[in-house]
Amino acid sequence: MFSAGNKTPDMPVGVWRIAGNKTTDGTVVWFHGGMTSNNCRKGLVAGGDIAKMLPTYTVVSASTCKQNHWVEPTTIQRVDDALDSLSKRHKKDISEISLIGISDGSLGVIAYSMWGKRKIRNRILMSSYGEALGPATQVAAQAPLKNGRWRFIQGGSDRLYPSEKTLPWIQEFCQNVGTACDLKFDPQGEHDWSYWQKKHKEWILEFFSN
Repeated sequence: MFSAGNKTPDMPVGVWRIAGNKTTDGTVVWFHGGMTSNNCRKGLVAGGDIAKMLPTYTVVSASTCKQNHWVEPTTIQRVDDALDSLSKRHKKDISEISLIGISDGSLGVIAYSMWGKRKIRNRILMSSYGEALGPATQVAAQAPLKNGRWRFIQGGSDRLYPSEKTLPWIQEFCQNVGTACDLKFDPQGEHDWSYWQKKHKEWILEFFSN
């Protein structure tokens, strides 16, 4: 792992990449949860697990904290700045990426889909609460969201976001977004990344194998 070039010290970015000059299968941006916590260096460690799960991909993991949260155009611009720096460093164009978010990091997936400048191939949103951004039909109507694929992974034992609130929103979103969109639901599923990593990593791996 190394730190990508970023002019903003309060938003460090970690990068995990195959050693040497081997060709990767693509670039994945990881959006961590707890976006308003006091830990402003989450990005330097948060992408490590997904990098192990997807070892043939380059993983970029940005940081947010305090007032600098995911759902701001300036934050998304910093993610693109880090990708620009990575592209320049390795002399390789990064025109298409995939996005993975956990908890309120899922809001970062939607925000990048709205404001980011790169084409998106795959999106995975785990333990999400999209209603924080508005009604599902209104969010799904946004033109930038109508390309690439969407997968929601949600649990029935989520301590923060009860499934009776999250599932109707997700189902309505998928019905209206106008591109490939599905939901994987585990009635015993918990909120934290550790649960999905241990119990259902195949839901992530299969999405990237197609």
